[in-house]
Amino acid sequence: MQRLRLIPPVIIAHRGYRKRYPENTLAAFAAAFDAGARMVELDVTLTRDRRVVVLHDDTLDRTTDGRGQVRGFTLDELKQLDAGSWFDPRFTGERLPTLEEVLDLCAVRGMVNIEIKAGAFEAGRLADAIEEQVLAAVAERGMGDRVLISSFETRFLARIADRTNAPAVGVLTEWRIGSDPLSLCKKLRAFSWHPDFRSVTTARVRAMHAAGIMVFPYTVNRSEDFRGLLQMGVDGIFTDDPTLLQASIRRVAGKKSSSP
Repeated sequence: MQRLRLIPPVIIAHRGYRKRYPENTLAAFAAAFDAGARMVELDVTLTRDRRVVVLHDDTLDRTTDGRGQVRGFTLDELKQLDAGSWFDPRFTGERLPTLEEVLDLCAVRGMVNIEIKAGAFEAGRLADAIEEQVLAAVAERGMGDRVLISSFETRFLARIADRTNAPAVGVLTEWRIGSDPLSLCKKLRAFSWHPDFRSVTTARVRAMHAAGIMVFPYTVNRSEDFRGLLQMGVDGIFTDDPTLLQASIRRVAGKKSSSP
């Protein structure tokens, strides 16, 4: 399994620059890099014709002018939808991107965390299963050392971790952790743990670090939460507002450098 080369703390733009741009769009991803993010996070699922599209929800209603289940439409049909005007009229005409389109953008801008939506899991080992398509798209672009694949569905991660020279994987967990995250990360040979930020403690961060596992909490948007997590020693933070996080990192670094 490949490992990313990171210098903490890493600013990870959650669905792009979601605070000021329509989430999971090329505009949001480009703006996130412009704002100083080192990595962007995106969500992928399958269309009716089994193409990989970048979208968080299982339905179209919240972030496009379409209605219904994503799996009920072909990629060509989804490409006709407006994925920007719901956020602000100035983004009218923004389209749902494919994974390939986002990877092409990131290839010259920075790293990417691909979250595979749990609802896209299929029990059979299909040749065009979503994880197979994700791995193929990454390999075709030679981006294995710049991609981190995560999911709440650990069966995806187990399948990827078994591969030779596969991208790194990150384990996503909810606020109330039902099992030992360290044991799960070790079992999956995870590069990183992605917890709800409310479940992060200094002891958990230290335990992960002792095992060689990085800690990237989600989704943090308040300066006081940034500071608390950075003081715990986390390696990066998922945020909707990379500009605000960058300012917090500078303040924390400034206080450390001025300490006697």
